[in-house]
Amino acid sequence: MLIIPVKDGEAIDRALKRYKRKFDKTGVVRSLRARQQFTKPSVTKRAKIAKAAHKQRVASREEQA
Repeated sequence: MLIIPVKDGEAIDRALKRYKRKFDKTGVVRSLRARQQFTKPSVTKRAKIAKAAHKQRVASREEQA
């Protein structure tokens, strides 16, 4: 359970925004969606490798610029 302390004089919109940000960081929704259907370990591994390759390409582009 997430607890967001609201400070004196703080707008409720601001506190709600902090709550949403904290909730997104926990990854609850992401994990629920991942559990809805089974993905084979080979597919997971392939996606992980593709993500790493993409990160490396982006980093090399930033390094060159």
